[in-house]
Amino acid sequence: MPVKRYRLAGKKIRSLGDFYDQISEKLNLPIHFGRNLDALWDVLTGDVEGPLEIRWADSAFSKVFMGSDFDKVERLLKDLEKEREDFRVFFQ
Repeated sequence: MPVKRYRLAGKKIRSLGDFYDQISEKLNLPIHFGRNLDALWDVLTGDVEGPLEIRWADSAFSKVFMGSDFDKVERLLKDLEKEREDFRVFFQ
């Protein structure tokens, strides 16, 4: 099965809300996605089929604006890599 590749535009992600907007749109997340980290984990481990790859372009830019929220999202995505063999994330 081919890898589904998604690119997040880091220069447009300045808040957790911006991140949720992009990831929801790019991955076509279900309507019931609750726009919080627990809901993101649930949907990415249960509803989104792989294999998939997320590339967060200009992630350093997002980090400046998001602060600790960026760190939480980064941790979740890296933990997801450990949980799912068919998921990869790259911070560029």
